[in-house]
Amino acid sequence: MASSQSASRHPRSAPVLITDAEPSRTEQHDARVRRYLITMGIRGLSVIAAAVSYQYSVWLMITFAVLGTVLPWVAVVQANDGPPKKKLDVNRYRPPAPDRILESRPGSGRVIDM
Repeated sequence: MASSQSASRHPRSAPVLITDAEPSRTEQHDARVRRYLITMGIRGLSVIAAAVSYQYSVWLMITFAVLGTVLPWVAVVQANDGPPKKKLDVNRYRPPAPDRILESRPGSGRVIDM
């Protein structure tokens, strides 16, 4: 006789994520390195395309040259950028509102000005 619990269990290759924990620093670094290498690969292809397209269209060559010039900066900024920081709702002390507010009546008391 089979149990109902054993039939509902499925073998999983990865555990289910139930927390808001960030990926490890190693995973973050690997993702940034992969993004850097992809961006620099596109940069290399655009420089080659600029050299090849010079014979056909000057405007196309300029476009590829600008792309090849800007992409290293973009790659470095992306590689050095970390994950976004979580916005925490900090529980700060807020003084309670007063039960009553004292009102000053004109002429009811002495006021000393300095």
